This record gives sequence, C-alpha cells and structure tokens, in this order.
Amino acid sequence: MKRVSLYIAAILIFYGCANGQSRNDFATVPQAKAGESIATFGGGCFWSMSEAMSELKGVNKVVSGYAGGTTKNPTYEDVGTQTTGHAEVVQIYYDPKVISYETIAKAFFFAHDPTELNRQGPDEGTDYRSIAFYRTPEEKDILLNTIKKVNETKHYSDPIVTQVVPFKAFYPAEKYHQGYYRLHGDNPYISNVSEPKVMKFRKAMKAELKPDFQK
Repeated sequence: MKRVSLYIAAILIFYGCANGQSRNDFATVPQAKAGESIATFGGGCFWSMSEAMSELKGVNKVVSGYAGGTTKNPTYEDVGTQTTGHAEVVQIYYDPKVISYETIAKAFFFAHDPTELNRQGPDEGTDYRSIAFYRTPEEKDILLNTIKKVNETKHYSDPIVTQVVPFKAFYPAEKYHQGYYRLHGDNPYISNVSEPKVMKFRKAMKAELKPDFQK
C-alpha cells in the first residue's frame, strides 16, 4: 500500500505545481481601479489559491505571482530553487464596499492549511510557505486577530504558522499560471490536490461566495 501511495504522490508532483513549465512570458500587474483595494497572500500552489479567492463576492481579479523574497522579476524556476526567498502568492483586487479585508483574510486561512510549515500537501519548500502580507498597521492587526480567532476555534488541530510580514513587492507569474485551475481540470494534480481544497473552501465560505459557487 505504501508503494502505491508513493507512486500516486510521484504522479501528482510530476503533473503538479512543483513541475511548472518554462515559459518566461509573464502576466502584467494591473493598477487598482478607483475604489479598488489590493491584498496579497501565499498558501501553497497558487493554482488552487487563485481559484478560491476569485470565487469570493467583491473580488474583481486575482493574479498569481511571487512575493516575500529579494530577487527581482524571478521566474517560476528561480522561485523553485528556494534561493530567491519568494513564495507562490496571489494578488487580489477587490471592492472594499462589497467585501472587507477581514473577510478576505478569513477566507485565506480556509483556502489552505496554515498549520503546515514550508509545505502544502505534496509541495515542499519555502516557496510553498503560508505567508500573509499587510500594507497598513490596521491590516496587520486584522491578520493577527484572525489567526487568534481561528486558533481558538480549533478548526485546525495544530496552531497556525503563517508568516505575517509587511508587503514590499509583487512579481507576476508566467501567463500560463493565470487561471490554471479552470483551464486544466484534466491535470491529475488539479483533480486530486487542488479541487478538494477548493471544495473545502466553498463549504467553509459559502455565504461569501459569488452565486455561481454557492450551489
């Protein structure tokens, strides 16, 4: 049984986020529209995180990318070496009149397992770490309070290990990573790893989802 499990894990990794293709054709970083706010989070492979956050009411756009490190304009391969300091992240453009930063922060902690240190499921390394960026002191307080509340609910058996750090820079990922979840449903990694995470997210955040995802 162990051999079978190892074989399945190997297949998922081969087809998964840790085996991205080399295409240095990067997405663009949109400017926030009038009245629009931005939030940045990292919680493992950005394929499922991007899909989860895009399903929230009030979220207008989600861009997959890299943040948290020192290397400028890194490629997917650069980040995968774990020498850039960057993590896979998503940048969320949202309407604060429809959804609050607090709700987005709460959603982030349900969109992945924030108790896993430097990994998410089959993906291992600091580039898959749980990390939340704040742009203001108020956002920092919200993140810390949200962590406290989630820990108190015992939703997870272990304490949250998410890094809470000031935002410095965001670098967009290659174009093929954008919207990957919806475009590649036949990918074994999507169906076996990403989809279960999105389904759990929908259950936890049902009241905050766009109508199409509340079914």
